[in-house]
This record gives sequence, C-alpha cells and structure tokens, in this order.
Amino acid sequence: MSDSGPCDVLVIGSGGAGMCAALAASAGGASTRVATKSRLGASNTGRAQGGIQAAVGGDDSVEEHYADAFAAGHGAADPELLRRLVEGGPEAIARLADLGVPFSREDGGYRLLRTGGAQRARLLQAGERTGAEMVRALRHAVRAEAIALSEGSAVTDIAPTSWGFRVTLEGSTIDAGAVVLAAGGGMRGEAERHGLESTNHPDATPEILEMAAALGAEIVDGDSWQRHPTGSIWPQALAGYALPETTRSYGATLHDRDGERFVEEMAPRDVVAAGIEDVVQRGRGVRAPNGREGVWLDTTAIDREHGAGFTAERLAYVHNRYLKAGVDITRERVMVHPVLHYRNGGLRIDRDAKTAVPGLIAAGEITGGIHGTNRLMGNSLLDTVVYGHIAGATAARETR
Repeated sequence: MSDSGPCDVLVIGSGGAGMCAALAASAGGASTRVATKSRLGASNTGRAQGGIQAAVGGDDSVEEHYADAFAAGHGAADPELLRRLVEGGPEAIARLADLGVPFSREDGGYRLLRTGGAQRARLLQAGERTGAEMVRALRHAVRAEAIALSEGSAVTDIAPTSWGFRVTLEGSTIDAGAVVLAAGGGMRGEAERHGLESTNHPDATPEILEMAAALGAEIVDGDSWQRHPTGSIWPQALAGYALPETTRSYGATLHDRDGERFVEEMAPRDVVAAGIEDVVQRGRGVRAPNGREGVWLDTTAIDREHGAGFTAERLAYVHNRYLKAGVDITRERVMVHPVLHYRNGGLRIDRDAKTAVPGLIAAGEITGGIHGTNRLMGNSLLDTVVYGHIAGATAARETR
C-alpha cells in the first residue's frame, strides 16, 4: 500500500458538494485533495435534470423561500441551517454563473419556473440538464486549480490520529488535517437492500455515512427518504427513470385509470407521491405490460397548453429518451409510480458544516437537518453549492 502524502484537507466525494468544498478549501489556502471511488464528477449531481432554486426573482424573497422549504419539510428542518441555505441562494447562483454554468434566460433575466410546494417561480435551469452543466463547470474549475485527485479510489477506513485523520483508500493512505465528507446519501445502496428502484448513480452507496457514524458523528432523520413521484414504469427500458418535476410545472397532469385527477400536481413531492400510492392501493391504478402498477402522467397536456413544439424544445432530453424507447410523450401519456430518490436525513452538522467529530466536516446529501423530512425540488443542488462552499472554507480554517 502506497502513501499519497499528507494534505491539509481531504474531500471524500466529487459531486457538486465535494467539488465546491475542494474549491473553497483551496481558496482558503489549504493543500487539498479529492478522493472519489470512480471519476471526478460522477455523482447524483450530474443526474439532476430539474434545476436549482434560489430567491433571485423580483417578486421573490429569501423569507418566502425559507417559508416554503420549512413547510415542505414538515417543520422538521433546523431553522438555522435552512436559513443559511436560502440566504446563500443568490450568491450561489452568481458563483455558478461566474464558473460558466449557462442558466437559461428570458426577458433580460433568468428564466424562472414555479415547482411543487413553492409560492413563487424560483427554479433556475441550464437547459434541462442543470446538474450536468454544474458538474462540467465545477470539474473544469477543480482541474484548473490543479487540486490533487485520487480517482478510482474507494475509501475503506477513516481513523482519527493526533494530527487529524488517516484515510485508507484502495491501494493507498492519506493523512489529512481535516476531512470533508461529501459522498452523498447512499440511496442506491438502500434501494438494493430493500429491493426498490432508485434514481441514484451506481456509486451512491452509504459506507461513508456509516463510517462517520462509527466515529461518533450523530445522525438525524437517517431513515427519512424521499421518493420522486414520477418514476417511469413503462417502457421497460426506462423503468425507474424519473421524469423531472418540470413536466408538471409545464402542465402535465396525473390521472387514475378512469381518467380522474386525484392530487394537486404542484404540491410538495411527498404529497404527490402519497397520492399516487393511495390510488394504486385503492385499485384505481393502471398496470403496465411488465406487471408494474402506477398512474397516468398526461404529458400531452403540455403542448395543448403551450403549443406544438414546446415539449420538444423545453423537455428535449425527456422527449428524446422516450422517443428512443418508442414513445412520443407529445402524443401518448406515460405510466409512472414513485421511485426512491433522496435521503432527507443524515449527519447532523452545525452552521459551519461541522459534525460532532472534531475535524470531520460534511456537506450535501450525506447531511441531515437542512431540509427536514421532505425536500423541495431544486434545493438539493442549492445545498451542494452553499454547504459545499461552507464546508471547504471551514476545513481550511480548521487546519491553520
């Protein structure tokens, strides 16, 4: 086993939170290394199609963003953590724009959409692949800063030392003064354990969360999971694929087998998911050729509301994926059912992203308390930027 040499800050995980943390730690003067089990940027962040929320609209405010998020999380969010998240929203968008994320614009400003549980239109998008564009820009910035990388190196152990931590990777060890945990919530692993489908990246496994808990980090609402309401169940090639919430923002409606609408499509995700499951349990769902049960998502309503060609333009990625599977969503409804998506809870942190273990800092989906027991769509990408930056800056200070 080789020694990769010491560093001030080791970031474990290279999604949005990990790369933001690495950039902030490096900017704070800390020698920084990123360790990732596959390649830089391979993460759930890159799969996020919908967008990122921030109170940047002229009719919006941080207070309204806070109120929406707190209500959606059933009042279970840590008020201080949530407030710091939403207050950091406008700066996070400016930071991403400076890095080159091409946010969609109209009428001289950002194009904003209203999503489930939100009073205002505050969702920003970079086309319909916002997460992928964020990863592209952040990855370029990390490489431009010449931040050290350990790619293809899964972490097998984290052990405290008199100086900080000794982290064991497959084939090497790294001594670090502070460690930032940004390895995600591990919901792919949870899905496999429970025989469920998941939207998560194949690398989204929970071992880093478990290692942190074994070291003494506290977990809050660790068993609170979010289901994405509109996971595809047919065609089989797209089973488990989550149609973004923007389909409903643009006018797609949910129907039972008799064509009746049964839930407010723009309600928070857990409300919509529960409504779908209730319909199925009452025997009012539809059965796909593969035997799965769900409900109809009427995507044809989008072009009826906005005009022919709107779906192909605004939802090009979704439209093309379904076309490749033999379905034209502008002419046919699609079958959906909730699919496992996000861990609402995780490691308890303070406002500086510190866990209960000195020198162990965390950001992104691996943390808990920020969103409560349900999360607004778009707040996860915001979380990676706001708390990723906080975590990296904190880690740099810890090693001075």
